[in-house]
Amino acid sequence: MKLIAKYWWVFGLLLALVLALLSPLASPHPDGLERVAEDQGFLPEARSAPYELVADYLFPGIENEAVATMVAGIAGTVILFGLGAGLAWILRRRSGKEIETSKGSDAA
Repeated sequence: MKLIAKYWWVFGLLLALVLALLSPLASPHPDGLERVAEDQGFLPEARSAPYELVADYLFPGIENEAVATMVAGIAGTVILFGLGAGLAWILRRRSGKEIETSKGSDAA
């Protein structure tokens, strides 16, 4: 049981990657915000994003739209996982140093 508690993040990462592989099966209809803009008639006034890393969730250079969507989802998942893991590592190190510092000052 301790092993599962230690590596729970592996399950979460694998689940996210499986969902990225299933992303081409998502609804082709507009999301809620876009649908409201359509219904209320102000969609033509919308401006595009100031930057797009992967426009329309299609990874550039891949002809097959379903595969391009999967690759974009996997790339996004891996990038966000890496950022989250890096932040957790930094915070854990910082927290450990604060504990060591407080132990050192208590002993003096």
